[in-house]
Amino acid sequence: MTATSVFGNLGQMARRGVGAPVIMLVMLAMLMLPLPPFLLDMLFSFNIALSLVILLAVVYVMRPLEFAAFPTVVLMATLLRLALNIASTRVVLLHGHDGPGAAGKVIEAFGEFVIGGNFAVGLVVFAILTIINFVVITKGATRVSEVTARFTLDAMPGKQMAIDADLNAGLLTQEQARDRRQEVREEADFYGSMDGASKFVRGDATAGILILIINIVGGFFVGVMQHGLSASEAARTYTLLTIGDGLVAQVPALMLSIAAAVIVTRATRRQDMGQQLIAQVFGQPKALAVAGVVLGVMGLIPGMPNIAFLLLGSMCGGAAWLMHKRSRETRERLTEAATEAPAATAPTERLELGWEDVASVDPLGLEVGYRLIPLVDVHQGGELMGRIKSVRRKLSQELGFLVPAVHIRDNLDLSPNTYRITLMGVPMGEAEVHNERLMAINPGQVHGSLQGIATQDPAFGLEAVWIESGQRELAQSYGYTVVDPATVIATHLSHILQNHAHELLSHQDVQQLLDRLAASAPKLVEDLVPKRLPLGVVVKVLQNLLAERVPIRNTCSIVESLAEHAGQSQDPGVLTAAVRVALGRQIVQEITGLGTEVPVITLAPELEQILMNSLAGGGVAGAAVEPGLAERLQQSVADAARRQEVSGEPAVLLVAPQLRPWLARFTRHVAQNLHVLAYNEVPDNRRVRLVQALGR
Repeated sequence: MTATSVFGNLGQMARRGVGAPVIMLVMLAMLMLPLPPFLLDMLFSFNIALSLVILLAVVYVMRPLEFAAFPTVVLMATLLRLALNIASTRVVLLHGHDGPGAAGKVIEAFGEFVIGGNFAVGLVVFAILTIINFVVITKGATRVSEVTARFTLDAMPGKQMAIDADLNAGLLTQEQARDRRQEVREEADFYGSMDGASKFVRGDATAGILILIINIVGGFFVGVMQHGLSASEAARTYTLLTIGDGLVAQVPALMLSIAAAVIVTRATRRQDMGQQLIAQVFGQPKALAVAGVVLGVMGLIPGMPNIAFLLLGSMCGGAAWLMHKRSRETRERLTEAATEAPAATAPTERLELGWEDVASVDPLGLEVGYRLIPLVDVHQGGELMGRIKSVRRKLSQELGFLVPAVHIRDNLDLSPNTYRITLMGVPMGEAEVHNERLMAINPGQVHGSLQGIATQDPAFGLEAVWIESGQRELAQSYGYTVVDPATVIATHLSHILQNHAHELLSHQDVQQLLDRLAASAPKLVEDLVPKRLPLGVVVKVLQNLLAERVPIRNTCSIVESLAEHAGQSQDPGVLTAAVRVALGRQIVQEITGLGTEVPVITLAPELEQILMNSLAGGGVAGAAVEPGLAERLQQSVADAARRQEVSGEPAVLLVAPQLRPWLARFTRHVAQNLHVLAYNEVPDNRRVRLVQALGR
C-alpha cells in the first residue's frame, strides 16, 4: 500500500465523520495491547513528524484564529504521546533485559547516538530539556494564555459596541457586522480554550518527569529480581532505555510547547510571523548601527573572540547602511515624482467678470487641518473617503433620498488637528482629532482609567480619551468603545446629517423622487403635481417629515395621502399631519419595533386643556402659554424622556392631533430622543401602555 493510498483513505474517513472515533480507538488499543518494536518505531517517528508539522503550521499561519483547532490538536497530540509512553514502558519492562534494541531502533538511537551511551549524560540532557520545557516555555505560555483569555473576555462588550457604532455610522453592512461579531465570539472561544489547552502541555511535562522516575526504578527491580541481572547492569540497561524513551517523548513535547507559546503570543494582525520579526526587530537602521558599533568595540578588546565580534559588527553596520540608503532613495524618488508633476496652466486673464467667478455654496462640506490630510488622501492609506461614502449610502437608504456628496478640502485657517463640517456654507460641527491616536469612548460603564488626552465624543458628547494605539486591548478590556479618527469624523458627520436631513432635501431631489414614482404610477403623479398641489408644497411636506425623523422611503403612500387631502387644504402643516396618519404603522414600528405594546407619556387633562385653549385663542400653539408653565413643561418632558431612556424603552409623548405639531417643535431641542405622536397615528393593532401623565 502506497503513502498516497493511505492518506487518501484517511481523507475519505475524515469526510465520512469516522476519523476521530478511529483515532481514539487506536489510542485506547495502544494503552491496552502490546506493540511490536517496529510499530513503536513507526509511531514515534509519526509523533515527531506531527509535532514538527504543528510547529511549522503555527509559524506560517497569518492569524491565531486561522488555526482555531489548535487546542483540540494539542489534546490529541498529548494523548498520543502519553499512549506511546505507556506502550514503550510496557516493552522496556518486558524485554529490556534483551539489550538496547529491545524497544525499537528509535529509542536505541536516542539512547546510544544522541547521548553517546552514557546514562549520566542522558540524565543531564533530559533534565535540561525538562527544565526548559516545564519551567520556561510551558509556564510562560500558561501565564500568557490566562492573561489573554481574561482580557479577551473583558474586551468583548467594548468590541461589540464598536461594531454596533460602525454599523450605525454606515461603515459596515449587516453581513460585515455579523461576520465581525462572529469573529469576536470565535476569538473569545479560542483564547478561552487555549487557557485550558496550556494545562495539557504543562501536565504532559509533569507526566514525563514522573514516567522517567517510575521507569528507572521499576526497570531496576525487574532486571534484578526477575531476570537475574546485576545491579550495575540492570541500572545501566534500563536507565539507557528509559532515557532514550524519555528523550523520544520530550522532543515532540518541547516542539508542541513552543507551538503553544508562539500562537498565544502572536499579534492578531494578518501578517506572517517571519515578516513581523524582520520588520519589527531588524527594521530599525539606528538599532542595527548602534549594535554594530558595540560589537566592533568588543571585537577590539584583547582576549575576546575578535574575528567573530568584528564580523558580526560589520554585518550589522552594513545592513544599517543599506537600509538607510534604500529609504533615502525612496524619499528622493517620491520628491522627484512630485516636482516633475505637470503644473496646471495659468488661466488667461479675462477682461470682464462672469458667473463662473461667483463661488457656489456646497450643500455639504468637510474642512480639515493640514495634519488630517492623510485621512482623506487615499494614496497615503486614508480611510475617511470610504467611510463617508458608506455613511451617505446608509443614510440614503434609510431616509429615502440621495444624500448629496461631501466636498472635502483643506483649510489652513483651522488648527492642524481640527476638522469642520459645514451645511450650506454654515459650520454645523467642529472638533479636534489626533490622527496618530485612537479615541476610547466611555459608554457609561467602565472599570478602569486610561492615560491619554481627555476629550469628548463630538457626535454625542460622551466622555472620551485619546490613547496610543498600543492601549487598544487594555481600553476594550476596561469596557471602552475604541474607534479610529476616521470613524470619529464619519460618525459625527452621520449624526449631523440625520439631524439636518430636511435642510438637504431640495426641489430637484423631490422632482427626481416623483419621476421615479411616475415610472410605476404615472397617473398618480400626474394628478398631484401640478394639478392639485404645486411642487413647493410637496417639498415642504417632505421636509416637515424629515425634520420629525420620519423617512420618506414610502413615496407612494405619501403621494396618495397628499392626493387624497389636497382638495381639503394646501397648508403644508395640515397635509403633513394627514401624511403622518397614513404612515402611522411605519412611524410606530420604527419607534417600538415589532412589539405590540407602545409605552407612552401623556399630558394631564388640565394641562392639555390649557394648551388647547392657548392654541384656539392665540392662533399659534403656545402663543398664550405663560413662560413659567412653558419652562416647567419643557423640564417635565426632558425628565420623563430621560427616565424612559434609562429604562431601555423609547420615549413617546402621545397628545391630541391639534397639539402635536406645536409640541413636536417645542420639545425638539429639549429631548432629542423624544417622539411626539398624535392619537390617530397609533395603528389599531398596537396597545398603548401609560407610563406617566405630565401635569402643571
